[in-house]
Order: sequence, then C-alpha cells, then structure tokens
Amino acid sequence: MTAPEGFEIELDDELWSEEDDDRTAETLAWLRRKRRAHRRQQGRDLAVLLYCVLLAGIGYGSGLVVHFLRELENGADYRHFGADLRLALPALFTTLTAALAVLAARDALWRGPVVLPGPTVGWLLAQPVRRGAVLRPWFRLSAGLSLLPGLLLGVAGAVVLRVTGLASIGAALLAALPAALCLPLLAVCLGMAVERRPELTRAVRRWTAPAVLVLGALVAQTVLAANGHRARPLEWVELWSGPWGWAAQPWVRATGGSVPGWPVAVALLVAATAAALVQAYRDAALVPSAQLRGRAATATTVSSVMWSMELRAAKLAMLEAGGGQPTRKIRLAPPRGRLGRYLVVVWRDLLTLLRTPGRLGRAAVWAAAAAAIAGLGVDLGGERRVVGLVVGLLCGYFAVGVLAEPARLETDDVRRAAWSPFRFRTLMLHHGVVPAVLGALLGLLAAVPFAVAGSPWPLLLMPLCALPFTGAALFGACRGPARTQLLFLGGGSPVGGPGPFIFLAWYAAGPLIAVGGLTLALNGPLAHGMTAAAAAQTALVAALLTASLLLMTTWSADKLIRH
Repeated sequence: MTAPEGFEIELDDELWSEEDDDRTAETLAWLRRKRRAHRRQQGRDLAVLLYCVLLAGIGYGSGLVVHFLRELENGADYRHFGADLRLALPALFTTLTAALAVLAARDALWRGPVVLPGPTVGWLLAQPVRRGAVLRPWFRLSAGLSLLPGLLLGVAGAVVLRVTGLASIGAALLAALPAALCLPLLAVCLGMAVERRPELTRAVRRWTAPAVLVLGALVAQTVLAANGHRARPLEWVELWSGPWGWAAQPWVRATGGSVPGWPVAVALLVAATAAALVQAYRDAALVPSAQLRGRAATATTVSSVMWSMELRAAKLAMLEAGGGQPTRKIRLAPPRGRLGRYLVVVWRDLLTLLRTPGRLGRAAVWAAAAAAIAGLGVDLGGERRVVGLVVGLLCGYFAVGVLAEPARLETDDVRRAAWSPFRFRTLMLHHGVVPAVLGALLGLLAAVPFAVAGSPWPLLLMPLCALPFTGAALFGACRGPARTQLLFLGGGSPVGGPGPFIFLAWYAAGPLIAVGGLTLALNGPLAHGMTAAAAAQTALVAALLTASLLLMTTWSADKLIRH
C-alpha cells in the first residue's frame, strides 16, 4: 500500500508509550482545585465531630479518671494485681495480638486499608493516570491512622504496669513502644494482603472458626497462668514463634521476667514490619478494580445505614461483601404425618443450622464466655459480682441470639414469610423453639464444670436463662426499622436531652428486660447462698420474663406485618 501523492508516512519505532499519555499530574492537580471547597467543608464537619467526641469523653469519662486518681492519692494499692499480671503476660499478649490479626483479616473482607469513594473508582481510575499515585495515598493514610490507637493503648498498658508496681513509667513506655508502633502496621499490612489477593479472602473465611477456637484456648491459658498454672514450654514457643511473641518480650523484660534474647526479638519485629510495609506498599497499587468497586459500594452502604442506626443492615452488607457464611450441602428428611405441619419451621431452622455450623460454634463460644465471666464475678464478690453477672448474662443473650438468626432473616423481608402456613406472629413463635432448646442444652453443658466443683444449682439456673433470652431475641427481630425520631425527644438541659437514652431503651429493650430481670433475681441468692426457695423464685422470674417478651414479640410482629 502506497501513500497518496503529496503525503508522506513517517513510521516511528514507538508510536505510543505510557509516559507520553500519562496525565496523572494534571488530573490530580485539577481534582485538588475542584475539591478545595469540599475539603474545607469536610474539615469543618470533622472538627465538629471531634469536638463532640471530645466533649462526650470529657463529660462521661472524666468522672472515672478523677475517681481513679483520688483512689491513688488516698493510698489505693493495686499491686496485688501485679503478680497475676506478670504470670499471665506472655499468654495475654499472644491472645491480644492474635485477636488483632483476626480482626484485621476479617475487616479486609469487606473494607481493607485501601477504600476509595465511588466516584474515584468509577471515574478517576478510568483516566490515563498511574494507579499507584491514586491508591497508595489511601494506604499511607490507613497506616498512619492505625498508629494513633496503637500509641494510646501502649500508653495505657504502660500506666497499668506502673500502677500495679511492675515497672517504672519510663521503662514501661520504652517496653510498650515496639508493640505500639509495629503491631498496628503489621495489622494494616495483613489487611492489605487479604484485600489484594482473592485467594486469601477464601482462606480467611475458611479459617476464621478454627482461629476463634485457638483464641478460646489462649484465653484459657491466660486464666490458668494468672492462677499459677503456667505452661512454660508453650510460653517459650509463643514468645519466639512470631511478631505476637517478639512484641511481648520487652514487656516481660520490663516486669522482671527472664528473656535473654529480647533485643534480638525487637530487631526481628522491626525487620518483619519493614518487610511487610514494603510488600504492602507494592500491593496497594495492584488491587483489582472489581475489588475496589465492591468495597466502595459496601463502605457507602455501611456508613449510610450506620448514621441511620440500622446496625442489622450494616451487618448484612458486610456479610454479603465478605462472601457470606460458608454453607454445606446437607439434607434432612422433612417432617411428615399430622405433626409435620407444626414442625416445618423447626425442621427449616435445624436444616439451616446444620448447613451453617459456624453459628453453633459461635453460640458455644459465647456460652462458655458467659459461664466463665459469671463464675469469675461470683468468686470475686462485691461490686464485681454484679458486673460479672451482667456481662455473663449479656454473653448468654448473644449465644442464644446467634441461634435465632432465622427469625431475623424472616423479618429482614416479611415477604419471605409467604411460604409459611401460619400467621406471622405464630411463625415468629415457632422460630423460638430451636434457640430455646439448643440454648438450654448449651447452658447445661456450660454448667457441668460448676457441678463438678460442687455447685449443682447452675445445672438448673443456666438452662433457664435461655428462655427469656429467646424471647428477647425474637422481640429484637420484630422490632422494625430504627426510630431515629426518638433521639430528639425531651427538652434540652445543660447535660443534653434524654432522647439518646430513650432511643437506646427502645433499641435494646429485649436484652435490657431479660438481663436486668435475671440480674435482680440472681444477685441476692448468689450473694447469700442459693437455696431451693431462691431457685424457685428465679425460675418464676424467668417464666414471667419469657411470657412478657413473647407477648411483646406477638404485638411487634402484628405491627410489623401491617407496615
């Protein structure tokens, strides 16, 4: 093919290159000019939010700080906690670090360190710009922000060591510095690896349940170590097997423990953090666009529903972005005969539980935590007994609430109830059979150690608690959309209006009634010794609470279906 007369074709070896078509600098400069007013408004909004948080922290937290300082001034001695803390420190530090790693990995399933706004993903990345120049600033921002809570927790840990008499404040701060700087950055790097590689997201979903079991074992090791039953070979492995142990060695050294190679452990921790940061910085520019679009949409949904107090919608959005819960293909013969119609809801709930065994595992973990915390509170006595009892009962409610997930799925969209042969209120009551029965069985299993130790009453009382907890979970499922107008009820006062407390009372009415009623019924007998009359009284209170909450559930279900 020849060129027309008068025209010449000049062929270059390089017709196009990324450098010639790179418009990164011009594009980002144009965006900075256009966003200048928006950034100023964002800065004002952030300043107002920080001011409100600071004001609330000073108003509600200063009293605790003043009380603590006054006790120190009056000669309060916390040194008796020091010996237990010194014994439990290796296992405790490993537990906290492992929990941080699990949280960072789970967070990266739906968010991660690099989360761009939707317009940036949809428009800016489609332009001829370098991806690294757009994505890496978000990684640097996440890494920088992670240092703030790390440093605050490090200072808090140093204060604990000083108050308990384990170390001077200077030595404690120096011991806390490596962990406060390196562990948050390692958590961000772990999240970056999960966000960058889809195969790691599948591994995180698969290994979350075993990781929770490992955390439970570490908690048990911590409690045993605090009571003098240390596993020194296991502690040695934990201190040298990874960053969780390397960061703990300066703390052990500061409290008088023997860790001869702790400078080497600090050097290993710093080197591992530096290597992880280099790799994460490379990965930040390589996150697939599909991942970025999905995370941007999920982050927008979660932020919008969080501002409207719809925590359930936020949880569903995060679960959907994380790939949902792993399920198994398990078949269960449906009920037949005359009773088949009345057992169909129970059959569906059991089949759902068998296909998602992670729920039963989480319920068992919450039940074990409830028994351990309540038992610890009873052993400590005094005000700590009430605190331990309340926290233990809350954990028991969470255990039953996990089992009541089918009821919540039913109320997420009431049109799903079209399959049921029952009225909606009756359907919700049928959904309470499985959590009540399984919750009672978990309570019975959790009470076995107390019975072996010579306290048989938990064998009766702990299964009874499952009934009001089931009623509270069903009422929470039928609560309906958040009534944010309750936040603005009541008149103003120098300390604020009662609206937030009214909203909280409405939002958490189920657990407040169940936990509050059971606390009042159990606190006295546990303080003065459980008797048959006290156990009968507690059973009566549990029955009344259950009946009241089920009546509230039927009323809420009728109201929900009308709307």
